[in-house]
Order: sequence, then structure tokens, then C-alpha cells
Amino acid sequence: MDARAAVESVFREQSGRIVASLIRISRSFDAAEEAMQDAFAAALASWPVKGIPENPAAWITAAAHRKLIDHSRRERTRRDNQSSLQYETEAAIQPSAEVDEEDLMHLPDDRLRLIFTCCHPAINRESQIALTLRTLGGLSTAEIAKAFLLPEATMAQRLVRAKRKIQDAGIPYEVPSASRLSERLASVQTVVYLVFNEGYAATAGDQLVRTDLCLEAIRLGRVLCELMTGEPENLGLLALMLLHDSRREARIRSGRLVTLEEQDRLLWDRQKISEGLTILDRAWRLGPAGPYQLQAAIAALHAQAEKHFETDWGRIAALYERLFTFQSTPVVALNHAVAIAMSAGLEEGLKTVDALGESGRLDQYYLFHAARGDILFRMKRLTESSVAYRRALALASNRTEQEFLAAKLASIEAGI
Repeated sequence: MDARAAVESVFREQSGRIVASLIRISRSFDAAEEAMQDAFAAALASWPVKGIPENPAAWITAAAHRKLIDHSRRERTRRDNQSSLQYETEAAIQPSAEVDEEDLMHLPDDRLRLIFTCCHPAINRESQIALTLRTLGGLSTAEIAKAFLLPEATMAQRLVRAKRKIQDAGIPYEVPSASRLSERLASVQTVVYLVFNEGYAATAGDQLVRTDLCLEAIRLGRVLCELMTGEPENLGLLALMLLHDSRREARIRSGRLVTLEEQDRLLWDRQKISEGLTILDRAWRLGPAGPYQLQAAIAALHAQAEKHFETDWGRIAALYERLFTFQSTPVVALNHAVAIAMSAGLEEGLKTVDALGESGRLDQYYLFHAARGDILFRMKRLTESSVAYRRALALASNRTEQEFLAAKLASIEAGI
């Protein structure tokens, strides 16, 4: 691996952990991000000349901590805090010594503290999610803007306002006390799952799957379960992520997207499926089903079907109907409609999908048009299917998904 590739690998896989520890020490998002960026720039300058260090992530982390010390020295208005910052930083990592990367990996609370800070009730929900994706997930402002269907400048302003709110309001960088956990738990669960989703199906860019984000979200899900052992929805969330992630290796073949129907199920990770099913069973026994348990139950039915045609679509449709009582969103309704098409019949499913489309709320959602195109294709209404897939292709922003839709469209049009 060359130096640039090594730097990019550390950024992709470790930037969330590094910036979380920097924010804990500096209490400043901007100072932490600046220090981390400077450290990565230093690596790009140093590693091609001196070689890639044995522990690249440790090198970056130590360099970033030194940058924080330098920043503190330059900030005369923070003179009172300089000695304590320097002491804590040097105690965490001695810049002159080799740092054991394994030690750096055992910081389970920093990233969780960061999520709870970002999810403070004083910050609105969209800003909570965006700020977490920016800091913990390492997504660019442009990527987050695409996920929210907003101009990049608008998203940049939201991120600035959210960071300023944390700074000005003195929001503590901590996991709240047990008595206050519940008021932020729903937001934290949402953010963890959205980090996973961005890894599982990237909104934009060349990669469909960002394994680093999937694994980070699963790790955070485990920490949440340890923090609140009796909370069934934490278990449901973890089970859901494990069951989805079990299919990761089968989703791409030779760089191309493979649909659930066409995946080689021998590539599914049976250990993750087994763990996910066990955790879901624990969640069911703890209390009434919530939205994450219901979604995990849907994923479990897919995971337990040895062949696609053995999938229990009737039960899946019923679970989506229950899920809609918790999350009455157009996307849940669309998934319910697809399950109806696969269980009650294509004609019935198409009627349900078209009824959803009348509101216009899904018109900019490429998966709505792709789902409609698929149902029409199965009904052998190829011309209409082609129109729907063409619309989906125009809206998709991930290159892998664009290539899949283009190939599907070409296949349909060749048969017209």
C-alpha cells in the first residue's frame, strides 16, 4: 500500500474515533477537526519520505494531539486552560513515544459521548443527524447535503449553527445520567441507524457499501445495549444492523449491485444471522415490540429463507403494517406496498404503489420509481417499466446504483 492509500484508509476507518477523542479533550468541534485535518496533511507530507509507520492510526492520533497543544498555545484567550489541556493530552498520548494502537481502540465512551452531545434536545433533529454524520461518520458536507436533498451551502450553515449551539450553550460532552438517558435515546438510536444506513447504502459516491460506517454503527449499538441492558429497542436496533450486515458480501458482484432476490445466499454471514436472531429473541421477551424490533423481524424473515421464493411475504406485509403505526412515513408505506405485491398479487401491489405516488411525496425518491418499475416488469408491462426505471436512474446519485439501474433499463428496452 502506498502512502496516500494508507492515509485514506486511516481517514475512512478511524477518523470518527480520532475526532471523538479530540473533541473530548478540546471541547471544540472546530479545533478538533482542524487538528485532525492538520495531522492527516502532515502524514501526506511525511509518510512518502519516511515510510508508513507501523501503527498509522496511532501516528495520526498522536500528531493530532500535538496539533491541539500547539493550537492551545496560540490561543492567548485560552491561556488558563492551556496547562490542563496539555497535561490531559500528554497523559493520553505521549507525543515522543510509540503509541500502542490497540490501546487507542479501547475508548468506547468517546464516540458515544459525541453522539449524546450531538443529540442534545437543544439541537433540532436534522442538525443532530447531520452533525453526527459529519464528525463521527466522516462524511463530507456535500455528501450530507445530498442525503437531505439540500444545497451544500445550506447544510454547511446548519452544521456551523449546530456546533455554535453546543459551544455557546455549554452542552456537556458526556453520556447523560441514567435519569436523563431516555429523553435522548430515541435520537441516539436514530443517528446510530442512519450512520449504519449511510454505510450500507451510501447516498452518493463510487462505493455502495462503506464497511467502516457499518462496523462503527454496530459497535455503537453494542455499547448502547451494554449501557441500558433492559432496553428492548436497543437490542432490536443491534439485531437489525447485524441481520442487514450479514448480507454485505453478497450485495456486490464484480463491482455491480446484486438485488436481494439474486444474491448468493451461501455468501451470507451465518454467524451474524445467528447472533441477530438470538438478540432479537431477547428483545421480544423483554417487552412490547417497537419499530426497530419490527424491522429486525422483517430482516429475520429474509435471513431465514433459504431461497427467495420461500420468503414469507405475507408475514412481512403484516409486519410493515404494524411498523406503519410507529413510523407513518411514505417509505414504510412503499415497503408495505412491495410486500403486498409479492404476497397478495402484483396488480394489488401496483394499485397500492400508485396510490402512494398520488401525493407527490415520493416523486424525488428513486427507489419509489425503481419499485414501481420492478412490479411493472414482473407484469410484463415493459414500456411502462422502462419509463419508471428511467426516472429512477435520473434521481439516483450513487454510481453503483446508477450502473445497476442503467443495466436493468437496457435489458428492458432490449425486450420491447
